[in-house]
Amino acid sequence: MAFYLTRFSYTPETWARLMEHPEDRRDAARTYIESVGGKLHGFWYAFGSYDGYNLWEAPDNVSMAAVAIAIGGGGALSKLETTALLTVDETLEALGRAKAVSYRRPGE
Repeated sequence: MAFYLTRFSYTPETWARLMEHPEDRRDAARTYIESVGGKLHGFWYAFGSYDGYNLWEAPDNVSMAAVAIAIGGGGALSKLETTALLTVDETLEALGRAKAVSYRRPGE
């Protein structure tokens, strides 16, 4: 399975609802990813450009995209970005395969 890092920010309305009725959103996130055969590895809130971060594992890009679309379409977020992560072993394999790619810089 592949790993994904999601960065998100809530809308002001979502923060207001959470202040009124505090809720552990890890359970909801876990349900979303498990519905496509994945696993939630972490859920954090943060200061800065994003309100929170999730580390997910999903069977494939389409499964993760389905979760991201469902969450993004729910209206509770103002920002949602997902990055596919590579393990060290996957990166080493990609480095090995890169030797076979004939790249030419523009203008050469």
